[in-house]
Amino acid sequence: MSNNTTHRKFGMRDCLAYAAGDFGCNMSFALKGTMALFWTQVMGMSAWYSLMLIVVQVWDAINDPLIGALVDADRHTYKRNKFLQYIWVGSIGLIVGGACCFLPFPQAPVCAKFILFIAGYVIWDAFYTVANVPYGSLLSLISAEPADRASLSAWRSVGSLVGNMVPMVILPFLIYEEDGQTLNGMMVFVTALIMGVLGFICFQFMIKNTEIRVEQDIKLNEEQPKFNIIEAMVNFLKNRPAVGATLAAMGMFIGMQGAATAISVTFQIYFKNAQISGIISLFSMIPIVCFTPLARKMVTKFGKKELSTVGAICYIVGSLVLFLAPLGIVPVSEGNTGIDLIVYVVAQLICALGMGIYSTVSWAMMGDAIDYNEWKTGKREEGVVYSLHSFFRKLAQGIGPAVAVAIMGTMGYVNNAVNEAGEEFIDVTLIPWENALQIRGLIAILYLVAGIFQFVGLGLVYNLDKKTLTKMNEELAARHN
Repeated sequence: MSNNTTHRKFGMRDCLAYAAGDFGCNMSFALKGTMALFWTQVMGMSAWYSLMLIVVQVWDAINDPLIGALVDADRHTYKRNKFLQYIWVGSIGLIVGGACCFLPFPQAPVCAKFILFIAGYVIWDAFYTVANVPYGSLLSLISAEPADRASLSAWRSVGSLVGNMVPMVILPFLIYEEDGQTLNGMMVFVTALIMGVLGFICFQFMIKNTEIRVEQDIKLNEEQPKFNIIEAMVNFLKNRPAVGATLAAMGMFIGMQGAATAISVTFQIYFKNAQISGIISLFSMIPIVCFTPLARKMVTKFGKKELSTVGAICYIVGSLVLFLAPLGIVPVSEGNTGIDLIVYVVAQLICALGMGIYSTVSWAMMGDAIDYNEWKTGKREEGVVYSLHSFFRKLAQGIGPAVAVAIMGTMGYVNNAVNEAGEEFIDVTLIPWENALQIRGLIAILYLVAGIFQFVGLGLVYNLDKKTLTKMNEELAARHN
């Protein structure tokens, strides 16, 4: 590995470019939370949705590590960088990849709908992985300085934050009918196409403004050892920082993605206005916005592990407030949920503070985990380390909604109404108030699971505290020199 001192000085241009990459990813990813609603309420696949999600996770199991290994094993010389080249290819496919998941054919037979879902998801997931795995790996190559990586991670969180905020506020007004409860399938499809184009533009901005400062030498000779994916996977499982950060991310996505489905349904049937869900969720972004500018200084002073563990504790506290509120703190009844809505927002703010602390350093922690792999094994395997991390994240993204939909099915969410054309769909207006209250409580339970996962992963498994991280960086710098 070599460090070229002729590169431009690290600065805001790098941060904005890296943030634009996550914004582009979220333009494709933002509608995934709507997938459960689309396929149950529009396509009438409520009885099959959890099974379909499990099936596509098998593809994820093959897709992510294979593409990560492909990137690591690729020895071709590209004009800029091989990671940037893969991102460019992925950004092209994502223009239509997301829309493939929302092809609105509710009149199709069940078997045809099953094929549409599997095919659409596979196409989207393949291109998303081709773009996202190299993008995550880039952080460790843009700069070797811990403070720079903390800045990149924080700005990636900004890109993710803005990429979530914009769709969060605008989408409910686009994809729901005027009654605030009925989902419009065709508008979901059109919106997915538009977001694919926006994502492509963001990726192109990132590619043109990314500077690689930590370069890995590619030696094309017979003595170079062949890449071994099995060995790389074993190294990943021995990599405590990678495993700890992955456990935390899995908890975050099981909670967040599962809760996202329950939140949408809760605003449909409990608060009875799905269109305001984005505006209410926007308030939860306030702590993240406030903390992000402080991330670099606080990481330097306290350390990533230490900060993120405190964040996990905050998340658990917020989850408990959210869970206990309708059990006696706030008297609620059908048509009288105004006070509970205020408590809901407050609890979300507490959870968001914990999530904001973790999210601003999470990607820097994975960059450190990649370095840890090199420190312990002598090999840099960015693609496999990040792709396996990405695989478990996406596994959690599938498990969360699948579990949420399955549990909501026991709470009256699956009612198999039939419209005038004889097509099955879910009529949320038929769900009893008692069941709506249960679904609202499910949000808190999923959040609590996320908080516990994060505390275990970051507080107990992740072992790169501030002192150990300093020692690792010093020894790696000595090797490179």
